[in-house]
Amino acid sequence: MIHVLIERHLHEGQLATYLDQAKRALQHTYAVPGFISGEAFYDLNDENHRLLLCKWKSLESWQRWLQSSERLEILSPVHAILTQPEKITLLDN
Repeated sequence: MIHVLIERHLHEGQLATYLDQAKRALQHTYAVPGFISGEAFYDLNDENHRLLLCKWKSLESWQRWLQSSERLEILSPVHAILTQPEKITLLDN
C-alpha cells in the first residue's frame, strides 16, 4: 500500500468551485481499481492551500490512474483554477 499526497494552490475566489469539483472527482475515484481511501485537508493559515491524502493498493494502481485520460478529464476543472501545477508526493511506511 502507498499514500499519495496531492498539494494544490487555488486562485483567490475559487474555493467554492474547487470544493464542488474535488468532491465529484473523489466520488468518482472510489470506483477506480486500487483506490482505498482519501482525506482532504486545508492549511489553517491559507484556505486556498489544499491537500489530499489518498491510499492506493499499489504504486502501479496509482500510476495507472495518474496517467489515465479519465483522470485528466475529471480533474480538468480543478486544474483550471490552480495557481500552479499540483504537487504529488508518493509516501510509504
